[in-house]
Amino acid sequence: MKSMTGFSKAQLTEHGISANVEIRSVNGRYLELSCKMPRNLTHKELDVREMVKQALERGSVNVSIKVDATGKSESLINTERASSYYQSLEALRKKLKIAEPVTLTDLLSIPDVIAQGEEDDKAVEAQWKVVAKAVKSALTALENARKNEGKEISKDLRARMKTIETTLDQVEEIGMKRIPEERERLRARIAQLFDADEIDEQRLQMEIVLLADKLDISEECVRLRSHIKFMNEALKSTVDANGRQMNFMLQEMNREVNTIGSKANDANIARMVVGLKDELERIREQVQNIE
Repeated sequence: MKSMTGFSKAQLTEHGISANVEIRSVNGRYLELSCKMPRNLTHKELDVREMVKQALERGSVNVSIKVDATGKSESLINTERASSYYQSLEALRKKLKIAEPVTLTDLLSIPDVIAQGEEDDKAVEAQWKVVAKAVKSALTALENARKNEGKEISKDLRARMKTIETTLDQVEEIGMKRIPEERERLRARIAQLFDADEIDEQRLQMEIVLLADKLDISEECVRLRSHIKFMNEALKSTVDANGRQMNFMLQEMNREVNTIGSKANDANIARMVVGLKDELERIREQVQNIE
């Protein structure tokens, strides 16, 4: 079992090139990737996305890549562009009647004014090789972090499923006792309304059968136990657990619990149903983080 929440970082330095990669992931319905990387490597974003897709199935993932390469061309100022921006800013300043003059700091804050020196293809490719290794290392670390958190989630889910199973035992025990009790209660109520010779025994038996059917929660309990078995098998499986399937099964479990609560018509069972729904909600919150 793997969580969709995790953080990892990797740093690698080779041939004067230092790459820093940070990856953050949170739960998400599908795999959603946001990638921030140096401008000269933006053409490699598809490669980064493919690497992430190979490692992760679901989650909202943010990848941040920084590169520091010694010996690369220094930043240059594009004087023509700076002059054009200055004239435009001056005209705007006069039009808006702004007293403060346009400063050099204002011009240098415009991205297009600072032009990075051109790098040859070999230098860019050398940077990408280091970045690719760092991304793989960060993805491996993220995978380990997600697995570790998945183990903790699995422990919590197993404990909660055990609580649900124990509560279900108690619900079934009460449910089995209630049918004969309700039968006698119905017979006593009818006896109070009519003399014994006026009771239609056949009609009474029919009403008892209908009442028993309304009160019988055995089918719901059987289905709920089947869902519990599926969840426990998923938690024990060595194959990656599927969060989508578990989430669907929780919806089915919640439906059975609601039916039990509506059919039982018993204060003790109603109290237990509230506890079951609380446990299911806590499980649902945890399952949202499972890949």
